[in-house]
Amino acid sequence: MAHHMSSSDHDPNSDASKARLYNPYQDLQVPMRNLYQLPTSPEFLFVEEARRQRRSWGENLTFYTGCSYLAGAIGGGTTGLVSGVRSFEAGDTTKLRINRVLNSSGHTGRVWGNRLGVIGLIYAGMESGIQAVRDTDDVLNSIAAGLTTGAVYRAARGVRSAAVAGAVGGVLVGVAVTGKQALKRYVPI
Repeated sequence: MAHHMSSSDHDPNSDASKARLYNPYQDLQVPMRNLYQLPTSPEFLFVEEARRQRRSWGENLTFYTGCSYLAGAIGGGTTGLVSGVRSFEAGDTTKLRINRVLNSSGHTGRVWGNRLGVIGLIYAGMESGIQAVRDTDDVLNSIAAGLTTGAVYRAARGVRSAAVAGAVGGVLVGVAVTGKQALKRYVPI
């Protein structure tokens, strides 16, 4: 059965439109501004969490793994793009060329992203573990985490490879930390 619309359904001056609107906050004895003025500072459940000035191990894990994977995927995708363009042959159609580029950049991006994501995962775990053991947050934690990350990542290839990778990891992290400190000091942001 169809609903018949009367002229009062659309007329803003009719008696039906002068009805009181529903206010879900009318029975609350709280001023309206208290409902919407939320604090801007972080809220913590425990006082110990509020006192510390560093990210938790879970936040580190998420941050380093995600950033590493993203950087690897972008770098690998770019390398795959170049490789795909270089593999063009004279008789290729446009569709075949696009397919080569997409396959090459997708495969290389995945491989690089996974490798760097694992390195970020190991680094986050090492840095958080060293922070927990030393109970400080300084540059030495980062450098030690870089050393151990490189060594653990290449440990399956032998002692020499692990030592070289550990040294490279420590140097890279040292350069990154030094660059970050210089950037904070000399670049007004």
